[in-house]
Amino acid sequence: MRNNRVISLIASQEKKLTAWKAQNGLNILRISLGLVFIWFGLLKFFPGVSPAEGLAGKTIYTLTFGLVKPQVSLPLLAMWECTIGFGLVFKKWLRLTLLLLYFQMAGTFLPLFFFPHETFGASVFIPTLLGQYIIKNIVLVSAAIVIGAAAKGSLITTQYQKAAVPDPEKTNADYSKKVREAELV
Repeated sequence: MRNNRVISLIASQEKKLTAWKAQNGLNILRISLGLVFIWFGLLKFFPGVSPAEGLAGKTIYTLTFGLVKPQVSLPLLAMWECTIGFGLVFKKWLRLTLLLLYFQMAGTFLPLFFFPHETFGASVFIPTLLGQYIIKNIVLVSAAIVIGAAAKGSLITTQYQKAAVPDPEKTNADYSKKVREAELV
């Protein structure tokens, strides 16, 4: 009998935690992604501080056929990244912000093709530290996709938030009943 109460209490707390995650998870994801963009963007304003500075400047220089030098492109890239970050943090012009993010992310993957000797070691399965720095951006793009899917009250937001707010009394009774049935088997 005591085990049923403990299990019921655990189930109730788990439901509350799940409801909290459903209500807050997307905002936490959006704000944390924004803070990463602000942080990495700010680093690019200060020469010699960002570990990606050299590669970013060289990539834009190559992409523009030598027309835009790193002294010009890095401050522009810094502003671009900070704009994305502030747009995410303050949830302003989210669609435009995400579009800027997708274009910026597409640019971050170019060094894998432009400079494979700097981004990969002995094979494409062994990225250098710079290559790992670039490849991890897949996670940032994935987070942006989730944020974009949840923007403007889409179904994903509504469904998860409704589903995650259980009636504790009903949930505990249902869970306790299932536990009792399982004990009988």
